[in-house]
Amino acid sequence: MRTIAAILLLMSTGSAIAGEPESIPPSSTEGNSAGCAAWLDQRVPGLRGAAELDLCALTAGKAVLFVNTASFCGYTPQFTGLEALHQRYRDEGLVVIGFPSDDFLQESEDAAETANICYVNYGVTFPMSAEIKVRGADAHPLFRDLHAAGQPSWNFNKYLVGRDGNLIRRFGSNTDPDAPELIADIQQALGSP
Repeated sequence: MRTIAAILLLMSTGSAIAGEPESIPPSSTEGNSAGCAAWLDQRVPGLRGAAELDLCALTAGKAVLFVNTASFCGYTPQFTGLEALHQRYRDEGLVVIGFPSDDFLQESEDAAETANICYVNYGVTFPMSAEIKVRGADAHPLFRDLHAAGQPSWNFNKYLVGRDGNLIRRFGSNTDPDAPELIADIQQALGSP
C-alpha cells in the first residue's frame, strides 16, 4: 500500500513518542468503486451486537480520526472530548471511530460492559467497533496499515486520515481531543478555518 521510499523514510525517522504528533507520508489513494481509499475497503464487527462497520462507507470522502480505546484506562475520560469532536465536526465531514482493545490489559472481556461504558457513561454516538487487536502481528489489518505512523504505545492513540485516505498525523495518548494541534489538523483536513 505504501511505496518503498515512504517505508524507508519512516524506518529512518522512527515513530512518534506518545503524546507527540508525527507527520505521515501519504498512503495509497487508489480508490475503489465505493469512493474510499483501497486500504479502508474493509469491515469490522460493531460494538453493538452483530452489526458490522463498513469502513469504506463510513469514510468515503471524509476526514477520519481512528482511536484505539479502553474502558478502564486513565485516558478513558477522553471519550467525552472525542464525542465533542464528533458533534462539532461531523456535519463538516469528520468521522471519529473508536476501536476497543485489550492490548494494554485495560478493556473488559464483556462487550456489553464496554458498550455500557461508551454509550451510557460517556454518551458516545460515534461508531465503535467490537474489541480488536491494535498491536503486533495479530493487529487488525486497519491498524497494521496505521502502524506506518507508529504502533499504539498505549490506549487512546489518535490517527488522523484525510478525505483522500492519506494518513496525516498520529497523536499519542497524552494529546487531548481538544488539543490545539489536533484541532488545527482536523480543521485543515476539513478545509475549514
